[in-house]
Amino acid sequence: MTQEKLHWHLNGIAAWVGLFLLLAMIVFCIASLGSLIHSLTIGSLKDPAPLYLPFGMFLFSLWLLTGFTVIQPNEALVLVFVGSYSGTVKNNGLVLVNPFCSRKRITLRLQNLHSDILKVNDKRGNPIEIGAVIVWQVAEPAKAIFDVDNYLVFVKIQSEAAVRHLANMYSYDSDDDEHTLRSGIDEVSHALKEELNQRLSTAGISIIEARIAHLAYAPEIAAAMLKRQQAEAVISARRAIVSGAVSIVSDALKELTAAQVVSLDDERRAAMVSNLLVVLCSDTQAQPIVNAGTLY
Repeated sequence: MTQEKLHWHLNGIAAWVGLFLLLAMIVFCIASLGSLIHSLTIGSLKDPAPLYLPFGMFLFSLWLLTGFTVIQPNEALVLVFVGSYSGTVKNNGLVLVNPFCSRKRITLRLQNLHSDILKVNDKRGNPIEIGAVIVWQVAEPAKAIFDVDNYLVFVKIQSEAAVRHLANMYSYDSDDDEHTLRSGIDEVSHALKEELNQRLSTAGISIIEARIAHLAYAPEIAAAMLKRQQAEAVISARRAIVSGAVSIVSDALKELTAAQVVSLDDERRAAMVSNLLVVLCSDTQAQPIVNAGTLY
């Protein structure tokens, strides 16, 4: 595994001062060469040996000038010297590095990955469709360049593998109190982020956020699961209605007994309970019937 390290460089004011001095040296060498060549032309200088020093300085200055480069914001420069990793430079602006080193640029900006919609089985074996949105960035440029063949492809493939594994760990939906893909959004997102960080750390990739962007049953069972969800919703609503109706009837009987408005025996009490429950739990509006006689 490649270990990230800082490469020697000049940046900021030091780099600008070095650039101006180098340009001044180039101008001085050109002027000196011009003067010496002119002297040779008119015959005042017989020996061309004095040309060697300014010419050599001129070539050295041009070579040293190739060591200057500009690094944009949120960008890094990875340097390689004779096939060996030399270091990384992350400082922005004008920098001077070893001219012998070859350079590879890599962006450190946040990037979005919208995974394809995958068809997988959840924990219960139900076929579902799932997709995720992942926000990531390169944290260690050296690993991203040297430890994997193509870090962009690596991120895509490993993200799909992590989403598939996540779907196998949780159920789409459940009647129990367990966390599911549909109800436990925060826990599922945290689990996905942790697995992605573990998978992509070898490539120097850091996951900022990971969220489920698409979640649905597969088309072949979607209709059946919709009926199941509707039935569960109806049962839950009925349970709430019956529970509320029983509470209302109980309170009504207690208040009638406490106020001594009417004295009810067990049979009349049962009839009253039955009538109230029918009125409160009925799907349609109850039609009142006036009893002109007695209950017996």
